[in-house]
Amino acid sequence: MSNITPFLWFDGQVGEALKFYRQVFKQSKIVSVSGHGKNIQSATLRLHGQELILFSGGPHYKLTPAFSLMVNCKTQREVDYYWKKLTQGGEESRCGWLVDRHGLSWQIIPDVLFALLNDPDQVKAGRAMQAMLQMRKLDIKALKLAHAGK
Repeated sequence: MSNITPFLWFDGQVGEALKFYRQVFKQSKIVSVSGHGKNIQSATLRLHGQELILFSGGPHYKLTPAFSLMVNCKTQREVDYYWKKLTQGGEESRCGWLVDRHGLSWQIIPDVLFALLNDPDQVKAGRAMQAMLQMRKLDIKALKLAHAGK
């Protein structure tokens, strides 16, 4: 287990966020909760092995896209699933990024993207990059086709 844990500041909706993230991420577990019902002050949530602390700190600070959580996806089906679930009540951005209904930014990234962008053939990598820059939700097939020059 990592000794670095993201600490996320929310404006009073920690209970709602816990419920939402547990519905989205099937491999999730509430590790601890301080408070009850709508008065949850903080909670530790484990998503796919990564612990997060959700804190109800009030309106003083806001989550921004300067911090995001990245979900590595093996298939387009996974990309589609997380994109659909996390954009409900949130908003799409570009290049696989979105902001969920609680203001938390996410990157929904297929594993193959890194191989395409890091190809030693800079022309192929550049085509994949240009294709990615035109997308909101990432499309594995389109990225591979762009990489191949098709």
